[in-house]
Amino acid sequence: MSIFASRTDVLFSQLRGDGLWKQLQTIEGPMDAEVSMVVGGKPRKVLCFCSNNYLGLANHPEVIESGVRALKDYGAGTASVRFICGTFGPHWTLEATIARLMGTQASYSFVSAWTANEAVFPTFCEPGDIIISDELNHACIIDSIRLATTIKKGVHKAVYRNNVLEGEKSLRAALQAARANKDVTGQIWVVTDGVFSMEGSIADLPAMRRMCDEFDAMLVVDDSHGHGVMGRLGRGTHEHWGMVEGGSERGRVDLFTGTLGKALGGGAGGFVAGSQQAIDLLVQRGRPTLFSNALPVTIAASANTAIEIMLREPGRVQKLKDNVQYARTKLKAAGFDVLPSPTAICPIIVHDTAKAIAMSKRLLELGVFVIGFGYPVVPEGHARLRCQISAAHSTQHIDALVDALKRL
Repeated sequence: MSIFASRTDVLFSQLRGDGLWKQLQTIEGPMDAEVSMVVGGKPRKVLCFCSNNYLGLANHPEVIESGVRALKDYGAGTASVRFICGTFGPHWTLEATIARLMGTQASYSFVSAWTANEAVFPTFCEPGDIIISDELNHACIIDSIRLATTIKKGVHKAVYRNNVLEGEKSLRAALQAARANKDVTGQIWVVTDGVFSMEGSIADLPAMRRMCDEFDAMLVVDDSHGHGVMGRLGRGTHEHWGMVEGGSERGRVDLFTGTLGKALGGGAGGFVAGSQQAIDLLVQRGRPTLFSNALPVTIAASANTAIEIMLREPGRVQKLKDNVQYARTKLKAAGFDVLPSPTAICPIIVHDTAKAIAMSKRLLELGVFVIGFGYPVVPEGHARLRCQISAAHSTQHIDALVDALKRL
């Protein structure tokens, strides 16, 4: 037996013994409030409360039709990177729509939000720069920082406590330390999630912007869980804070990353939105776009339609907000410890990872699909059931969720 096989056997045995083994669930049909799943070897209908389909657009007829039409008009694949022969008309259409959505000069699409984030810091940072990151930022941001500091020696990094802007281990403390560091001779970058995916909490972007201005730092926001959720039109956390227009002007966000695989159609894909200069640099030097196929045209067309629907139907965003408020009220009344937040993420803290996974399995038996998260996705002792609310849910669906949780 190889060393690899031996050590993986030990790991797998430990995961199963501790009740931490992840089981991939199979869905036999479209993503919606109710999905058809294989449970215990048999297909059955269950309520889905773990999807990022926040606006219920993944199965919207217009979104589907746009993808089907693009498939017929442009074929199944781009078969190339963007700078060779992988740029199609729907890419330009989508990127103009994203820029309009985010209030920036330009945007650029990627095959995933992970690769979009992976492109940012290795492309933009140079030796002497420093990247200051919230401790609970998404793994793709963390890996982007790791990559930048690895391939470009002399790029520095620092971490501040989640959403702590003043005091010990705060953003201000990190900025002050960066200014005092003689090896930091270049640009200071501050990066945060807009909505933190495991907490449902939001970044205080206005306060961060003021602090970045004070220290001449660039503000980068990944708002993958904010699109379609935050703000009156669902444009994101910056709209929630009244920071929509203006691109890289003072008082605004300098650079956004985001996803098309959640509220905006739910297919796949990601983007970077910012100044024309920043986007041009990505086109010229971003390795994930220079060496990876372009976003499939079907996804580009579907996502563009999803954004257009969201902007023309603000009632859909309001329905989501109403559902979130209803769910939080019902969960609290039932005695559950739900982290407070205005977002569609409702984490129920159960502390123990094995317990969270066991509860998730029992909920599925009761016809409700909710995932239990534990270490290493969240810190030890902070395991949770992450309930995610959608505009596609009815109050009856939410009542069924709460009733199933009470049965546990």
